[in-house]
Amino acid sequence: MRALDLVIVAVFLVGTPLLGIALGGRQRSSTDYFVGSRRIPWWAVTFSVVATETSTLTVISVPTVAYLGNATYLQLAIGYLIGRVLVAFVLLPRYYAGNLVSAYGFLGKRFGPGMQGTASVTFLVTRLLADGVRLFATAIPVKIMLDEFGMDVSYPVIVAAIALVAVIYTYLGGIRAVIWVDAIQMGIYLLGAIAAVFVLAGRLPDGWLAGAAGEGKFQLFDFSSNVVTNQYAFVTAVVGGALFAMASHGADQLMVQRLLACKNVRDSQKAVIASGIVVFVQFALFLFIGALLWSFYGGRTPGELGLTASDELFPKFIVEELPPGLSGLLVAGILAAAMSTISSSLNSLSTSTISDLYQRFTKRPLPDAVVLKQAKLWTLIWAGVFVVFASLFTTTDQPVVELGLSIASYTYGALLGAFFLGILVKHARQADAVVAFLSTVAVAAVFALGGEFTVDGVRLPLAFPWYVPLGVVVTLVVGGLLSLRHGAPDPKATAVAEQSRQDA
Repeated sequence: MRALDLVIVAVFLVGTPLLGIALGGRQRSSTDYFVGSRRIPWWAVTFSVVATETSTLTVISVPTVAYLGNATYLQLAIGYLIGRVLVAFVLLPRYYAGNLVSAYGFLGKRFGPGMQGTASVTFLVTRLLADGVRLFATAIPVKIMLDEFGMDVSYPVIVAAIALVAVIYTYLGGIRAVIWVDAIQMGIYLLGAIAAVFVLAGRLPDGWLAGAAGEGKFQLFDFSSNVVTNQYAFVTAVVGGALFAMASHGADQLMVQRLLACKNVRDSQKAVIASGIVVFVQFALFLFIGALLWSFYGGRTPGELGLTASDELFPKFIVEELPPGLSGLLVAGILAAAMSTISSSLNSLSTSTISDLYQRFTKRPLPDAVVLKQAKLWTLIWAGVFVVFASLFTTTDQPVVELGLSIASYTYGALLGAFFLGILVKHARQADAVVAFLSTVAVAAVFALGGEFTVDGVRLPLAFPWYVPLGVVVTLVVGGLLSLRHGAPDPKATAVAEQSRQDA
């Protein structure tokens, strides 16, 4: 009967690129490839943003967070919504005012090409690491399913196959194909998750709800005074989550590119705020699944269940416990979540490479046909690099959702801080911004690689939600102090402000 699951997954893998090509249509210009000529409906962009950030990490790893702990992870979603509201009214109007296709184009206009290139390179490295984790996470349930059939396929091979499917429609359909396929893929994984809830709820013993509640599985708020190292303390999660969302949706090309595909700034604002509401509901859904799994398995540890990694909990249930067909649908949903992230990353990496780096280094205007050709070429190059990076994460004991967020947090503070520096400190020049940016990355590296605090006699690292706030503060302080050397505001700051007023 498991053959039905393989058929469903196979149909999904074959049908997805065909659907993407059909929906994407022909790409006639680089603007069409990068931002869909700004003709995408805001609700489709909302679904694409949610699908992109959800990825496999949410589908298989967020349930693990609740299984091993409780629902305090949802506090991050509260901060995420606050941060998106700020992005909508602080950053998006500036991007539309400059008619940009890259988030870092704003830094180029405000400071100069050096700062734009520095931010773009940082984005490229961060995306490779963070989405490398996501791509690897997708291979986990696929490998478990193949093992059930006695097929010993390595993680790198699975990763390469997934990346190949995603790159086909990304290469041929551009951002329009990515967004529309994202919206459909979101429906697939949500349908699978809801079905899993009903199956789980129907197989639990009487009194499971009271038992799970008694173990604190539904605890939402954590008002712990340890806000430094406890990543889910209320203040840490909400403040850190808000600034993380400002960085991820306002200073990260992966999300900004989708928002710039809307018809106008008002539609873009609706898309980003609505995505915050949908993400909150999604987090609640997958945390609830984690509590159900805890009740189903009687609270046994992953090791007691014969698992080598905690993130195999939900995939184990999907493959072993769900009826044929539904199991295949959920595996397809996990693949859908991964492909939405990978295809989005490939498109944004290509866009940033061409608009922020390639055209800067050539130092001459390029025909649009050449820009479009180079964009597609770099989509293929980044796909190959992705497979290599994803293979680096084949062994980790940490829930991969936390690992992915931690990696992104290392550089998000510097990126968001650079945007704030450009907006708030009019005297700051390009050299000030670059030095402040690099100083922030160095400080984040110190905390990421060894900075610890002693709490109740135990050495613990700084909670990952604080990396972004720390980075913003360091960038503003260093850049602000360096800007005191200049007696007058930067002419570029005046020009950007004047353009914003004219476009408004």
